Amino acid sequence: MTNVSTYLDPAEEKMEMAAAYLEESLAHIRAGKANPKILDGIRVDYYGSMTPLSNVANIAVPDARTITITPWEKSMFKVIEKAIINSELGIMPENNGEVIRLSIPPLTEDRRKALVKQSKAEAEQAKVSVRNARRDAIDGLKKAIKQGMPEDVEKDAENTAQKLHDKFLKKIDDLFAAKEKEILTV
Repeated sequence: MTNVSTYLDPAEEKMEMAAAYLEESLAHIRAGKANPKILDGIRVDYYGSMTPLSNVANIAVPDARTITITPWEKSMFKVIEKAIINSELGIMPENNGEVIRLSIPPLTEDRRKALVKQSKAEAEQAKVSVRNARRDAIDGLKKAIKQGMPEDVEKDAENTAQKLHDKFLKKIDDLFAAKEKEILTV
């Protein structure tokens, strides 16, 4: 006879990963405020290997609308600027020879709506992952009945899977609501 946790633990783990992934992907969506995480996806050519920007420069946020990048080597200024220009950030870097500054422009109403839409799509994708994890757990439990698991134990486990599902959907909704508020706050 199989144990209920054989099905519920992987489902909870998948749901947790979906929520964590959503949190990470929402952090990369810029909301009109300076956030160093928007630079996480930028890689620069550092002596022949593509290296994350944070590994070749110091990244700071002196105020709400500015990100400063201080390369550890003077030779990296042009490479970093080129990587930022070629990225999908849509921000032009300013270089004074000491520091590269990124001024985060205020978002237009259309851009805000597009970012909310993008955030909603990310949240929906996370919800689908949570639903799939619940479905997999319930399918496994139904098969376990055929292997000798009592029906009442299976029903209790299904209810537990549903509670996990509801908990993570609420967490996803809360993450999206917070991001939406952040984006729409002028």
